[in-house]
Amino acid sequence: MVDAEGVPYAHTKSLYEALQLLSAADLSERGAARARSFLEQGITFSSSGQEWVFPLDLIPRLIPEQEWEHIEAGVAQRVRALEAFLADVYGDRRVLADGIVPHSLVVTSSNFTRAAAGIRPASGVRVHLAGIDLVRGSDGVMRVLEDNLRVPSGISYVVENREALTRVFPGLFLEQQVQPVANYVATMLDSLRATAPRGVDDPTVVLMTPGVHNSAYFEHAFLARKMGIELVEGRDLVCRDNVLYMRTTSGQRRVDVVYRRIDDDFLDPLQFRGDSMIGCPGLVNAARAGNVTLANAIGNGVADDKLTYTYVPALIRYYLGEEPLLPNVPTFRLDDPDVRADCLARADQLVFKPVDGSGGHGIVIGPQATDEELTEVIGKVTELPRAYVAQEVVLLSTVPSQDGDTLRPRHVDLRPFATNDGERVRVLPGGLTRVALREGSLVVNSSQGGGSKDTWVLTSRPRPLPMDGPLELLPGTLQADAPDPGPPTEQAQQQQQSRGSRC
Repeated sequence: MVDAEGVPYAHTKSLYEALQLLSAADLSERGAARARSFLEQGITFSSSGQEWVFPLDLIPRLIPEQEWEHIEAGVAQRVRALEAFLADVYGDRRVLADGIVPHSLVVTSSNFTRAAAGIRPASGVRVHLAGIDLVRGSDGVMRVLEDNLRVPSGISYVVENREALTRVFPGLFLEQQVQPVANYVATMLDSLRATAPRGVDDPTVVLMTPGVHNSAYFEHAFLARKMGIELVEGRDLVCRDNVLYMRTTSGQRRVDVVYRRIDDDFLDPLQFRGDSMIGCPGLVNAARAGNVTLANAIGNGVADDKLTYTYVPALIRYYLGEEPLLPNVPTFRLDDPDVRADCLARADQLVFKPVDGSGGHGIVIGPQATDEELTEVIGKVTELPRAYVAQEVVLLSTVPSQDGDTLRPRHVDLRPFATNDGERVRVLPGGLTRVALREGSLVVNSSQGGGSKDTWVLTSRPRPLPMDGPLELLPGTLQADAPDPGPPTEQAQQQQQSRGSRC
């Protein structure tokens, strides 16, 4: 918010001056009002069997217009390249034949799904919704940290955070030109409907959830309610003759688009885990027959594999003929013996990440790790080099955050969201700013105790999304039912519980 000399930047000046008028008591009172609001609305997050109110820091993060336009273009570019990669790697595999990405990297990825080969999704879209994690280092450059192309979570918190801030600081919005986020969900539904199978003019869209025990169930219920679509579980669906139907009180109704929040392994017991109690048998064959759209498509995990991440700049050049607008964080592939030896020799200076990890689990930050933790990760890397990457430590930028009745700097990242309907990639203004609430911590994941901030993209002029205006029910959509009590068996509940979201 301020430069090294304590002077506020031009784009933060209004907010800075407004905050000067707040006493410690004001800050504390508004924080309490925000906490009560989230608790009463049930805006929660759960992990490892525990559930808590998702922390929202009171002080928004501001992004000036020119910087956002660069981020917006860079995220859209990345999504277009990864979409092309997925179509290729499950199709002609030119990228492998041309030596851009090693064949061995793809076939050894635990997220490469052979069942996806030959499936031609409706509208050709595999990445319907993406979340691209960005960080800003001490040099001021915004870099991509991770790509999330399977079940990126967090949109519900973006919308709820904005609503909470407008109640807590109503006067601030009168002094700022802030791009709205209320249309996020309408844009999502618009993109999902646009990718329905050919010939379906009024598609039925549903959101498929593992159930109430999933860590992101609040978001599943929120999105279904806001989109005005049914929130369903596997037991609510049935496939017959490669056509998907939803059981309703008035009989079976055909389903055209499934926004699934279930991992591939549990989605269809006929194709993946046979013991899955939360999937729908025959769902993949219905998609293969072109009768239903799965969003996001199965097999997307090979594109957000952390080893594939190291090749994304090359993929942008290969498929788009463009230079990457947003650089990667410097990352090392440990399957090269010389690179591995160098990284292990300076393990206390690097970050080690499991390529299949999510939610911050398994990450070892060298400068903050104990000798025992370093010894353990060195042993794991030596035994399974394919399972890890190493990255240079990025000292994440900080923004002022509430700490009791005062403000202190805390590290943040940013997850912008993009929707793709096959014709356009639309990057929603802002995104989820995640904040490490503990002083000095670089881990912002909600499952590791992180919180969030409202992200304000400033603009010199109102720039509404194509679907501006209040969300209205579209023809053919249904009101969501009350939250479902979840699968009836303990086994199914355990399956759900074990799958965390990637927020």
